[in-house]
Amino acid sequence: VDEAIDEMNRKISSLSDTIRTIEKELKAEDISFLQNFKTTKERSQYTLLNPQLVSGALIDEAKHLGNLQFRVWEKMQGILKYTPVILDPNTAPPELSLTDYMTSVRYTGRKQQLPDNPERLTNSGKHSWESLDRKGCASPQDGIWCIEQQNGTIKEGGGDITSLKRTPQRIRVQLDYDREGKVSFYDPKDTLISTYKDTFTERLFPYLCMAEAADDKNPDIHICQSKVSLAVMSSQ
Repeated sequence: VDEAIDEMNRKISSLSDTIRTIEKELKAEDISFLQNFKTTKERSQYTLLNPQLVSGALIDEAKHLGNLQFRVWEKMQGILKYTPVILDPNTAPPELSLTDYMTSVRYTGRKQQLPDNPERLTNSGKHSWESLDRKGCASPQDGIWCIEQQNGTIKEGGGDITSLKRTPQRIRVQLDYDREGKVSFYDPKDTLISTYKDTFTERLFPYLCMAEAADDKNPDIHICQSKVSLAVMSSQ
């Protein structure tokens, strides 16, 4: 019996080491975790070979291994990041610089050497756009529903100036395409800044525009992360 208990303790220790290793890898950086995900998954599927049943010496496998893959995915929610909009570097003018994850953009004022692909602004040749002419004013009449921040004020695309006590550091854009035909802009406290009502007949895309500031202070524009939720539906 003592030998069986010793053997079981060794296996319990081995399994505990595996659990600690998996938990450590779950806390690793995003890229490192994804690179080791296959190995992590194989570790989570480890089972003891021909375990000897000894009363009072069994590990609580239901606690440690039950729904392990689900719990690994649940942990990944706090590691992996999701943004609802990805910036397209192929449509950015040469003065803009995008981050590696394409979720932040900065105005540099320096023209980069970029390929002359048709997605960028152009004034020559023949091109066709999905929904609007990329030259001209940013206004609803030209197919752009937007607001503009300039010199501490917020201006609608149509030219009307919105009076705000404080310039918002974060703006939420909400689109109701089908029901009301409305594009609305809110500050972090869900206070309405501006809203447009229209009848949309084509696909709509997020639109960002940056220019050189008068005081040479050009803050980055960041696409904020969205919270990812995971729900389990119980079967009847």
